[in-house]
Amino acid sequence: MIEVAIMLEGQNGLTWERWQRIAHAVEDLGFVGLYRSDHYTNANPPDKESLELWVSLTWLASHTSRIEFGPMVSPVSFRQPTMTARMASAVDDLSNGRLHLGLGAGWQEREHHNYSWDLLDLDGRFARFEEGLKIISHLLQNDEPLDFAGEYYQLHDAVLLPRPQRPGGPPILIGGNGPKRTLPLVAKYAEEWNGVYIPPKTFAERCERLDELLAENGRKPSDVRRSLMTGTVFGKDQAAFEAKMAPRTLSADELRERGLVVGTGNQLVDQLGAFAEAGVQRIMLQWLDLDDMEGLEALGTAVLPQVR
Repeated sequence: MIEVAIMLEGQNGLTWERWQRIAHAVEDLGFVGLYRSDHYTNANPPDKESLELWVSLTWLASHTSRIEFGPMVSPVSFRQPTMTARMASAVDDLSNGRLHLGLGAGWQEREHHNYSWDLLDLDGRFARFEEGLKIISHLLQNDEPLDFAGEYYQLHDAVLLPRPQRPGGPPILIGGNGPKRTLPLVAKYAEEWNGVYIPPKTFAERCERLDELLAENGRKPSDVRRSLMTGTVFGKDQAAFEAKMAPRTLSADELRERGLVVGTGNQLVDQLGAFAEAGVQRIMLQWLDLDDMEGLEALGTAVLPQVR
């Protein structure tokens, strides 16, 4: 019916111990994948542990055998695109072709200011992002050297060696809901679109718009996989769920209206079915409590057998 993966906010206290424990659990429980954010810190203090993205994915590639994985998403504002392409190709090879290369423009002002990265204004941000997408996609997908004269990047006879073992390299994923800026980039450069925190009706509307943009670019709807990253509030029974909801100001129905998946196991399965009908092929459920391994196991046990 729908593939279910786990997504972590790496800036919320991710350490090697937590990362390794969660990765093994996600693989053993039968989730299809494990994804994580690429941030130094959150938009507001306090700062917490934040295990570096690409180092953590390198470990994951060689210490798991089944799950797919990737950044949600890695901003071009942090790394020169040729380096991102080199790392992504190497990590994908190391994992025998399990990386999804999530890319983004960058958005969070505090970490860019604190760590001396240029975020740029919105127009500049997306112009730089498109240049990065052009460079990364060419290096992964083409053998010919690349000469590139952009506003933000200039390359001369740039080539990616060794060539990716997977033809075309890891698939590029672009996340975001914007119909004017993000979806046109998806239609040009991505193999996967990832919606973020939107309910089924909105997701279906964005899929329709993406199909139109794909046709304008000579591509078919099936050329781009559709996924969704959203929050989850799960309780193994009604009492546990109510305890999870107690600190929240919004009701369960209000959270669902915002695109979150909330409830007990059967309630989550019903909501996942609605997302599948809207076109979601894979859903990445945010798991914010990095130490709640009992809850993660209960989630897998309650939900996965019913959606396969």
